[in-house]
Amino acid sequence: MPSLMYLLQLTKWFSSPLEFFKLNIRKLLIEALKKGPIPNHVAFVMDGNRRFARMHGIETLEGHWLGFGAFLEVIDICFRTGIKVVTVYAFSTENFKRSKSEVDGLMDLLKMKLSEMAEHGGLLERYGVKVVFPGQLDLLRPDVLTIVNRTMEMTGQNLDRTLNICCPYTSRNEIVTAIRDTVIDFSTRMPPVPGRTPLPGCQASALNTRARARVSIYGDPTQKMKIPWWIATTGSIGPAALDHQDIAYSKAPVFAGPEIIDDQTLTDHLWTKGNPPLDILIRTSGVRRLSDFMLWQCCQVTEIVYLDVLWPEFSLWHFLPVLVGWQANAS
Repeated sequence: MPSLMYLLQLTKWFSSPLEFFKLNIRKLLIEALKKGPIPNHVAFVMDGNRRFARMHGIETLEGHWLGFGAFLEVIDICFRTGIKVVTVYAFSTENFKRSKSEVDGLMDLLKMKLSEMAEHGGLLERYGVKVVFPGQLDLLRPDVLTIVNRTMEMTGQNLDRTLNICCPYTSRNEIVTAIRDTVIDFSTRMPPVPGRTPLPGCQASALNTRARARVSIYGDPTQKMKIPWWIATTGSIGPAALDHQDIAYSKAPVFAGPEIIDDQTLTDHLWTKGNPPLDILIRTSGVRRLSDFMLWQCCQVTEIVYLDVLWPEFSLWHFLPVLVGWQANAS
């Protein structure tokens, strides 16, 4: 009867060529994908770690560890394919309601894996990845926050790729924060024009009359963005409706008018500001809901895909049909 060592050696002998074959097939498939259009921004709701652990009779934290392995494989595929921005739902603020042992385990896992990812020659350096943490960072443990800030600082100059790790995050809080920041911006007095002297009231009024004749912020909505944002004031164009020739402003505080606030204004105040529009949002585990993730970003042209596979099992073979389908629609 063959010994255990012999069987292990035999398994290793057969598995090496098999792994080599799989790696080459994967490389060929990724190169084939790169021949077509590539999405700029893909997001993942990484759902199913706990269910996977229950189904396989292992500890919940082990399921999260396996889920992190799938996360590394997926972002490697994304960046190798040419996707510029990847956003993952790593931890919801609602997850703090779970048991203390699970939350602490997840925070320890985050600390350890972030340190590994940021190592010299690691994935972040290989692809030139800037790491961003959209979310309420003040809710993190101090030791975790230190690692998070260090990772963002270390990768802040990378410009090739962006990895958004949403933690701790909910979309409602992101939108509320964007509204609050917009209100603060529009409640701040605009700076005076450098090197200019305010004109007398009657002269400034005359210049304003000429300016109002040139453009109306209440007319064609396409015209309002042709005016610099600091020109508009509440209720009228006000004493700053100027061009490079007609300069007039009053000594009174001047504020930007709310009538110029639009969806782009809010987008520019989100935690994901500066990112390209979201092309694909994938949720694993078969659950068909967004769970308070990227609600603002996925409301227009995003292709939302629900996959009946648990996150630790997610791989190129599940991702490939999604990318091919998106390419077919984009062509």
